[in-house]
Order: sequence, then structure tokens, then C-alpha cells
Amino acid sequence: MACVRTRDTGPEKALRSLVHRLGYRYSLARKDLPGKPDLVFVSRRKTIFVHGCFWHGHSCRYGRLPKSRLHYWGPKIAQNTARDRWQAKALRSRGWRVMVVWQCELKNQDKLEQRLVTFLDG
Repeated sequence: MACVRTRDTGPEKALRSLVHRLGYRYSLARKDLPGKPDLVFVSRRKTIFVHGCFWHGHSCRYGRLPKSRLHYWGPKIAQNTARDRWQAKALRSRGWRVMVVWQCELKNQDKLEQRLVTFLDG
């Protein structure tokens, strides 16, 4: 697990490319914000997190737990989702709007593009 990256992952790069292509400019991983959001739109007070389906417990086919070592993976994924909820709540309490993009959502670029424009312009 030491080789698992936390920044500049494939899904994160794909989302950054899409957002840039749409004409939006952003900051990366602001350390002064809870959870260090992946994309930060300071003037709009909006943040985007890119979550891997497995690591953050998404309910899609990529987010299923492995069949072995459930005593390890169950609590680990539960802890990740609890931390995600806490970070989003902390950001919202500071006046930021939060969006989560799941790794599996990157497969449908058109739908994701509409969702991003609605979030960022709304």
C-alpha cells in the first residue's frame, strides 16, 4: 500500500484536464482547508474531491470489498468514509460548497461535464 498515491492520481489528472478544458481555473490541494480538497475554486468558494471507488467505499462495482481480510478492510474503508463526511462538514461550516467526483463517474464524460458546469456556475 506504500505505492498507492495520494496526489496526481489518474482519476485526478483526468478531472483536472476536463475542468481546465471547460475553462475553469483552480488551485490544487490547499493545505489551509480541511481534507486538502483536490481542486479548489477560491473565488467561487467551491471545492472538488476525487474519490477512488474502492478506497472511499462507493456503492458501485469498483467499490466492493475484497473477500479476504474483511477484518482489516471493513474498518479501514469505514474510517475513510467517516473522515470524508467530517471533512465535507468542516468545509461547509466554513462557507464552502463541496462536490465529490467518483472514479467511476469519469467514464461518462458528457454527464460529468454537465454536472461540473452546474456545480461551478450555480
